[in-house]
Amino acid sequence: MHKLKFFKSVQFRLVMIYLLLILVAMQVIGAYFVRELEGQLEKNFQDSITNSLTLLDYSVKEEMLKNSDNSAQLQTNIRGLLVDYARNNTNLIEVRIVDDKGKILGTSNMDNQGVVGQKATDNLIKRTLSLGTTEDNIYLEDNDNGGGKRVWVYSTPIKNKDDILGAIYLVADIETVYEQVDDVTNIFITGTLIAMIITAILGILLSRTITKPIIDMKRQAYAMARGNYTRKVKVYGQDEIGELAESFNSLTKRVQEAQAMTEGERRKLSSVLAFMTDGVIATDRRGKVILINTPAEKMLRVPHESANGKSIIEVLDIADQFEFEDLMEMEEPLTMDRSTFDEPYVLRANFSVIQRETGFVNGVIAVLHDITDQEKVDQERRDFVSNVSHELRTPLTSMHSYLEALNDGAWRDEDLAPKFLEVTHNETERMIRLVNDLLKLSRMDGGREQLDKSFVNFTDFFNHIIDRFEMMKKDSITFKRYIPREPVIIEIDEDKIMQVLDNIISNSNKYSPDGGQISFYLKKFEDEIEISISDQGLGIPEEDLGNVFERFFRVDKARSREMGGTGLGLAIAAEVIKGHGGRIWAERNQDKGTTIRFTLPYSDLPEDDWE
Repeated sequence: MHKLKFFKSVQFRLVMIYLLLILVAMQVIGAYFVRELEGQLEKNFQDSITNSLTLLDYSVKEEMLKNSDNSAQLQTNIRGLLVDYARNNTNLIEVRIVDDKGKILGTSNMDNQGVVGQKATDNLIKRTLSLGTTEDNIYLEDNDNGGGKRVWVYSTPIKNKDDILGAIYLVADIETVYEQVDDVTNIFITGTLIAMIITAILGILLSRTITKPIIDMKRQAYAMARGNYTRKVKVYGQDEIGELAESFNSLTKRVQEAQAMTEGERRKLSSVLAFMTDGVIATDRRGKVILINTPAEKMLRVPHESANGKSIIEVLDIADQFEFEDLMEMEEPLTMDRSTFDEPYVLRANFSVIQRETGFVNGVIAVLHDITDQEKVDQERRDFVSNVSHELRTPLTSMHSYLEALNDGAWRDEDLAPKFLEVTHNETERMIRLVNDLLKLSRMDGGREQLDKSFVNFTDFFNHIIDRFEMMKKDSITFKRYIPREPVIIEIDEDKIMQVLDNIISNSNKYSPDGGQISFYLKKFEDEIEISISDQGLGIPEEDLGNVFERFFRVDKARSREMGGTGLGLAIAAEVIKGHGGRIWAERNQDKGTTIRFTLPYSDLPEDDWE
């Protein structure tokens, strides 16, 4: 779990919000309070001075009325009044008395007596004398250090009824008022800081009551992401966060149930995909393989690791023929021929689009089928129909020709008619043999041909069949037997094994040249016997040895038909030997000719058991 920094946490944000709220509130309150305090202190300061000017105004007015003709006495008396007044008001810097002509009659500043008798230049005095109004203002007085203090300048008229006798002009040090305001402001700031510290501590404690359940839920969410659904969030109260915690616990339980159900379904799907015989490939919407089951890997001969993430058209090796969009629109199955020279291999792929209810395409599912055997069966069926048609057409054509000739009058010819009828009879017999062989193979294929087994001394049985053929063979062909004298008792269907031997020996007899030899072998092993019949004919080419037991297969088709074969003898022999639980195969001799070998199951039973 990633550790969250404190400065990025909700707890820090809550504390900051509390602090900012307190700070804004204190700033608003402080600004209003300081402004009102400053105004009130200024008013009190000014009122205290103006109230004290009432007596000075009266005294100066009396002196001006009494000594209006004696300027020197007036100035002396006014100076005394101003000095006494200034002595009682420590905040005063200077007080001046100006007559109605703007002439300075006196000043309280003993160091500035030189201005007495001069014309006053201050605009406040001029407005007071001209308008008869009281004027005041606050100025910043510069000093030698570059700083300054604020002073209050006040000018008020001296009236005698409606006449303006002069004006009182004073300058007072009001800086002390602002110093008091600054002290109060500093106290307020200190209180604000203390309040913020207390608020921060309380905010942290309060925020923990909110963030602690959230932190628990965050840990539970991380645990759920890792697949752990056993933990539960502690409910600290019945408030909104408590209800959220209960809802989270309920959600955890539901997710656990859903996860268990999903996992069960996933396992079922994995089992189905793993054990189904068809190959399955799933892609995303871009055509990249996201799932491939084991049968599909085997069919395509592609390992799981290399298939995942690759395009499906590359995995199927059809990139030169199709695009992924073509597969999404493909309605018919796609047949892929992967056959080699030595091995046939054909696959069929059905494609289905994975689509949401909204129509959005999520990908494609491809289902693969190995149809090699099916194609082989279909081809064999087509070849079988073709061969049967051909085999039947040849004698029928021959019969049709001879019968037409007989119909056209050849039956009157005593020499030709018997020959034509003999050919027709032979062709009819050939068709009957072909149909009988086909019926026999059909019954074997359908499992309707039952074996009637019995215990037989195969040594005598084999010699008996060879004796029969030896009586009918050509004089130029020699039979050579390699058969043991002792009895070999096995359980077989005599008629069917006799047919197998008849077919094999008949073929050897047909294809053996004059002066040739046919050899017969019987070997006994622990659990089977092996019968071999070898001739010295032209032999079977190496590439055709595995095909001689297929139906209608002929190495030399023209020569086989001339000799009257149906092409089904070895196919019937193979089915009979297979039904007995044995094996049959062909070998090419080193010098010339072919050897047909087959085995039959053998058990060394005591004589009492088989008698």
